[in-house]
Amino acid sequence: MIIAIDGPSGAGKSTVARLLSKKLDFEYIDTGAMYRAIAYKAYLCNIEINEKNRGKIDKMLESTIIDYYGNCVYLDKKNVENLIRDENISIGASKVSALKNVHIKMVELQRKIAENKDVVLDGRDIGTKVFPNADFKFFITASEKTRADRRYAQLAAEGMDVDFENVLLDIKLRDKNDTTRKISPLKKAEDAILIDTTKMSPDETVDTIANIVGGNNVL
Repeated sequence: MIIAIDGPSGAGKSTVARLLSKKLDFEYIDTGAMYRAIAYKAYLCNIEINEKNRGKIDKMLESTIIDYYGNCVYLDKKNVENLIRDENISIGASKVSALKNVHIKMVELQRKIAENKDVVLDGRDIGTKVFPNADFKFFITASEKTRADRRYAQLAAEGMDVDFENVLLDIKLRDKNDTTRKISPLKKAEDAILIDTTKMSPDETVDTIANIVGGNNVL
């Protein structure tokens, strides 16, 4: 079974997807972390992410290995889970996901990982592009302020010196980039179930989704 969860940055989809996978005993694949890994490698290789450097990025991708083990993303066989959460990497991930060559490789990898498994995936285009025939599709969202509050709290808890207004501005910028990009822009699939988490906790959201999935007598 494939459960696809899409939504904008800060809506809580990764947290919900991770908790849902544990509740259902499914494999969790954080597709956003895969793009972050590519952005991180571009940073290490000192490659600016834009169309002009497409040739350099193509060459970089040829020697790039990305996989998932134990809910952690591995880049070239190294666990980079704790190295890809910086805000600059987040912005880079949004940029790199808009490049067609990167997107094609990621879709190929995501489909391969999900073969013959019960999986929960979250991202920007899982239900619209990667798995258009997913068994269940959910689009999780929340107000801009709520998403900025969550992101600010997360970064502050990690000991980072952050300014709320800058976090809010970053949320708005990422929304614009994600919804207007030419390659698989962020949008709700026609058959996706909309869930607004503005006033919901992660556990409440997980229970809502699990009840919908279970209510269809598929568990």
